Amino acid sequence: MLGIVGTVPDPEFPLVHGRPRLVGDRLRIDGHSIAVQRCTPALLAAALSASETMGGPDIYAFLVGDIGRGDGSRKLYRFLAEHLPEFDIRVLAFHYLQPDVDWHARVLFATQAMPSQPILIADAGFMYAAKMSGQSGSYDFFTPDVGELAFLADELAPHPFYTRGFVLHQDNKVPDLIRQAHAHGNAATHLLVKGATDFIAHEGRVIATVAHPCFDAMEAIGGTGDSLTGLLAALCGAGFGRIDAAVLAAQANRWAGSLAAPTPATQMVELIDKIPQALSSLLLDQPDQKRIEHGGS
Repeated sequence: MLGIVGTVPDPEFPLVHGRPRLVGDRLRIDGHSIAVQRCTPALLAAALSASETMGGPDIYAFLVGDIGRGDGSRKLYRFLAEHLPEFDIRVLAFHYLQPDVDWHARVLFATQAMPSQPILIADAGFMYAAKMSGQSGSYDFFTPDVGELAFLADELAPHPFYTRGFVLHQDNKVPDLIRQAHAHGNAATHLLVKGATDFIAHEGRVIATVAHPCFDAMEAIGGTGDSLTGLLAALCGAGFGRIDAAVLAAQANRWAGSLAAPTPATQMVELIDKIPQALSSLLLDQPDQKRIEHGGS
């Protein structure tokens, strides 16, 4: 089973957990309906679309409302710290939660008490918390964009706001930033760096890049990085090796965008609608990439 943890940009949304469904442009979970736009709902919708296309894995979501104040995130941190050991989850993806070093440590300890050690993926706020707590090496994947990668590469920055300027100006040196992040112990075992070119790295070394198809309009559509992380989580949950999952996720995300013929006005749900077609075509072209076991890189 694939677990996805994150927040909904609605301060009134309660803490819910259960098996979500994608119905048109809405997510439905535990009697609640959520619009698919960006952030965790977009990630979750992409994962659901990919999972349905591949015939699995089952998905279980843990969500709470939070608009950056942290009150909802703390409720969810507490729930996870207390209850994660009750769940048999093979892949666990953490997304938008307000960074909190203490609560992050409690949740990480809880994952170690689960029935089997899950593949751990962190994006956005949870990735920040992992780096700030010195626990990056406990994760199988981080999925930063280039700006977030600069924070990981800056060994002195205690928070993304304090990333040193000279690091931020290394946009054209992604491999160098990847090496720096790994050398300072601030990177997960694998990185999927999202950008005009997507970089897939293992232990500080770039293994693959994905740059095509590429559309300038995609850069203006909020949520495409979220859908990429959702695809990665679903492919890991379906039994793909880590590198294969990252490459296929980057390719499928781009081809879904291509099939949607994006403009700056394109909505995320239009791209998510194209995931089944994009992913099915790639799997037909690359049938040898599927792996049954979760082990290995």
